[in-house]
Amino acid sequence: MIAAVGPCEFEPRARGTHFEALARSIISQQLSTKAAATIHGRFQALFPRNAPRASALLELDDETLRSVGLSRQKLGYLRDLSIRANSDEIPLASLGRLSNEAIIEELTRVKGIGTWTVQMFLMFRLGRLDVLPILDLGIQNGVQRAYKMKKRPLPRQVEKLGARWAPYRTLASWYLWRSLDVAGGVP
Repeated sequence: MIAAVGPCEFEPRARGTHFEALARSIISQQLSTKAAATIHGRFQALFPRNAPRASALLELDDETLRSVGLSRQKLGYLRDLSIRANSDEIPLASLGRLSNEAIIEELTRVKGIGTWTVQMFLMFRLGRLDVLPILDLGIQNGVQRAYKMKKRPLPRQVEKLGARWAPYRTLASWYLWRSLDVAGGVP
């Protein structure tokens, strides 16, 4: 698979703040990439220097936030994130010092943020190298292809196979996702 995909180009996204990264995740849920980018761009434009902050979001009224294309549900999720971040109930500034499990526990308390979202945050924001999102369909499809399985594996099967990839399960995940893009599949 590594030969078919090529050199690893995994790189965490260090630009912006943890709040911005989580807000973008919420905005992007269940949207096409293009729609998410459009709404996120409009959302960013509501803030000075296009930099969303929890305290600034709390000062905006619902009508303003809805005008950029946010659903009522996502607006509620963003407000919950903002309230918890602004009060330091969720210590965004010090998240990087916590274990993966502790970060999952902290962030899944926010409405609209589930385990998968936190796993993506751990991988692509914090650069944690040992995360395996076993519920991700792309990961399951990549495992199915790599191991030549007739059926897509169950999450527990992915977890069992993935145990041998520790402590680099994030990089294995990156290769599994990329393998789905390789023309002709993985040999």
